Amino acid sequence: MTTKEYISMADEAILHTYNRYQIVLEKGDGVYLYDTDGNKYLDFASGIAVFAFGYNNKEYNDALKEQIDKIIHTSNLYYNVPASKAAEKLVKIAGMDKVFFTNSGTEAIEGAIKTARKYAYNKDGKNDHEIIAMNHSFHGRSMGALSVTGNKAYQEAFKPLIGGVKFAEFNDLESVKALVNEKTCAIIMEPVQGEGGIYPATEEFIKGVRKICDDNDILLIFDEIQCGMGRTGKMFAHEHYGVKPDVMTVAKALGCGFPVGAFLTNEKAATLVPGDHGTTYGGNPLATAAVLKVLEMFESQNILENVNEVSAYFDEKLDELTNKCDSVKAHRGKGFMQGLELTVPVAEVVKKAMAKGLIVISAGGNVLRFVPPLIITKENVDEAISILEEIL
Repeated sequence: MTTKEYISMADEAILHTYNRYQIVLEKGDGVYLYDTDGNKYLDFASGIAVFAFGYNNKEYNDALKEQIDKIIHTSNLYYNVPASKAAEKLVKIAGMDKVFFTNSGTEAIEGAIKTARKYAYNKDGKNDHEIIAMNHSFHGRSMGALSVTGNKAYQEAFKPLIGGVKFAEFNDLESVKALVNEKTCAIIMEPVQGEGGIYPATEEFIKGVRKICDDNDILLIFDEIQCGMGRTGKMFAHEHYGVKPDVMTVAKALGCGFPVGAFLTNEKAATLVPGDHGTTYGGNPLATAAVLKVLEMFESQNILENVNEVSAYFDEKLDELTNKCDSVKAHRGKGFMQGLELTVPVAEVVKKAMAKGLIVISAGGNVLRFVPPLIITKENVDEAISILEEIL
């Protein structure tokens, strides 16, 4: 079949919720993707911050194949070996106490919201509690996750959403303080806003929010779905600030391509008991075999070391590009989560980059977003920068 035929087939059968680019990706190897016409692309999007180790990684692939031959699914009515091992390793690495495996990031957010409300309910027996979220945030598309997503364009057609959510300004501590009251049960935020335009939290803000939570017995929820799992040079972005959450959500690179997420809690926030929450597929043997292998590979392959070394070089090159090109208004980010705010339409830059063999994506506020595999090299950076400079 031709590329055109594949696209036509998909357009006929798949609900049109995405405006897809007119290529059909067929395979990947390392940090490169290939389409059905044989074109090669340097991938600086990694499936939206998912493929941390790149494509066709033999060690990762073999671990999943081995588990497929053993058992794929059992349900959570029973224990299974990979889930036990993955849970133990994940809570240790995260410095948390308990974990609940989900199928996606948005499901992890749902669990975090329920955890916060149950925590407050256990204290006073009331069900009128409120959550403070951030404007320009993104936490997912399900009704609960959408309710704490600070973007009205995503919400309008689906109202009424869950109630009791107020929105503060990211990196504006006074705006948070103004919303806190006796009903507040949680504050939810991304340590680095992704979809909102690649905005890292300031140290003053994130530490200030932690203090507000401590002073008022409020749970602090960090959404590390995109910025976690090594992307910023630490295993989790909040580690840069020396603060810890009460609840944390992870996904994306947690499974490196296999659909899996999780929310983790400290002992205080471990409020959910049998009957409160559940999932048929979450934490099944195949998903947690992927998680376990990912966590092992982070250690064995010194992934964070590569992120810190190469991202510093990437950061420097993006600064040079910003100074050189009038079409770049600003550069910001952490590690391998970088953004260029443009004065020209970002969609056109994304298309032109793809035509020249570079895959990049956009974020809110006309931002060109870079979330490459964590294994990229300085040579890969030079290749990407060369293409971008020619376009910009």
